[in-house]
Amino acid sequence: MTPPATSATQVVIVGGGPVGLGLAIELGQRGIRCVLVERYTSPQPIPKGQNLTQRTLEHFYFWGAEKELRAARTIPPDYGIGGMTSYGTLLSGYRYDWLQRELVRPYYFTDNERLPQYATEAVLRHRLSQLPDVETVYGWSASAIAQDAKGVQVTIAERNGDGRRTLHADYVVGCDGSRSLVRDAAGITQTLTDHDRLMVLLVFRSTGLHRLLERYPNKSFYNVLHPDLKGYWKFFGRVDLGTTWFFHAPVPLGTTRDNFDFRGLLHSAVGEEFDVEFEHIGFWDLRVAIADQYRIGRVFIAGDAAHSHPPYGGYGINTGLEDAANLGWKLAAVLQGWAGADILDSYGEERRPVFASTARDFIEKAIESDRAFLAKFDPETDKDGFEAEWQARSSGARSEVNSFEPNYEGSSIVAGPPGATCSAIGSHQFAARAGHHLAPRGLASGRNVFEELGEGFTLLDLGAPEVAVSGIRRAAEAAGVPLKLIRDDSAEAGKFYGTALVLVRPDQFVAWTSDGDVTDADGVIRRVAGG
Repeated sequence: MTPPATSATQVVIVGGGPVGLGLAIELGQRGIRCVLVERYTSPQPIPKGQNLTQRTLEHFYFWGAEKELRAARTIPPDYGIGGMTSYGTLLSGYRYDWLQRELVRPYYFTDNERLPQYATEAVLRHRLSQLPDVETVYGWSASAIAQDAKGVQVTIAERNGDGRRTLHADYVVGCDGSRSLVRDAAGITQTLTDHDRLMVLLVFRSTGLHRLLERYPNKSFYNVLHPDLKGYWKFFGRVDLGTTWFFHAPVPLGTTRDNFDFRGLLHSAVGEEFDVEFEHIGFWDLRVAIADQYRIGRVFIAGDAAHSHPPYGGYGINTGLEDAANLGWKLAAVLQGWAGADILDSYGEERRPVFASTARDFIEKAIESDRAFLAKFDPETDKDGFEAEWQARSSGARSEVNSFEPNYEGSSIVAGPPGATCSAIGSHQFAARAGHHLAPRGLASGRNVFEELGEGFTLLDLGAPEVAVSGIRRAAEAAGVPLKLIRDDSAEAGKFYGTALVLVRPDQFVAWTSDGDVTDADGVIRRVAGG
């Protein structure tokens, strides 16, 4: 059946990679009518975006896709998915564990995971197909976008055909990558930090490399530091166990598929020769880009359309999926009429500084730290000094995972501390803190609090006076804000969260806490709902 030339919906999502798919699921589960437009009819078989954090798997849990995602894993469940950093070559003997995400596991409801982005997309597409409020239009691309005070108009075209459609919606979200048409059409500018490096991405098959790396069991990605690269990485990752790999590293400007010895590059990075059968050779420029705003009127951007950076540390796909979770509930709240329109501004207010901090305080800081280390220490000239510093770096590698804790303390819809800012730098604590992710905890019912959270706001009553609890409930009811009450008045619960009342947002971040003294319940609800 030929789709109608013109249709009306509530949200059009342009771009059906993981971020667009996640946003469509978030909205569709909330009963928001969406159209998802994606240019490819099937996921593209390039193994990028593999490392999925514990927080990202929480999204999959709430999207009803966690079990299917884990079943799609390409590395056996009994084989580890940790990382390793080496000096000089992969087999040099100088190595330490890297990005040990298991260190922060107690602060999240789910385990982390690792699988290629195309496998993740397949799981999300299947879940999306089960939601009646979302229409998927695969094999089509957006060609024009216009907006006025009443809505947006998105013109889409069939990529390999003559089909044309005009979509009318309340809002449009561009999840269409770093070359975003939506961003450009809205007139959103970017700030770029160009590292003047051409990077190659190689996907190849090799059983020999697997045999060489059997000496490092339970590792799935490998970072090689070499003095000649001045802080930039040679990076290997497993696609499956035993056969397929990907690799990226800087190459000279002007490198093409035909004028460079890529097999030799791989061998020099590993430190031994092995069999190589190439499946893909591609290039990209190493840069950090961040949109100067994430919204203009009824147009929003998310994922790589809003921010992009080198694939160092596995931050990209996880950051984009958090964009989807953040924006999704806010769009639904406005479209369902229980939040003020100003809450939509909090999307960029929260997410943009978190990405800026991620790029500055983690990705670029790592490059600068590696550059300084490689310039100062050399095992050939000062073995003792090098090894002492290498050991110190091994210990310090734990701090990156521990200190990466995106939070919204400075958000206008969060009752955070005075003068706070939104940032990717934080600390993992069980205590409930406004602007921070809620830590999981078992309840007296035997279920985890994450299994009991409502689709709207949730109020955790940990032994607060009834007058305080009823005040928040009445204020939410009067404002039409959906609120679920969870009561656990055990002494252990109050001690664990360090407070008597915790108001949790739909995205599992804490909006407000109280020791039980509530003097302005209406004001609390107005603030957290953007009223």
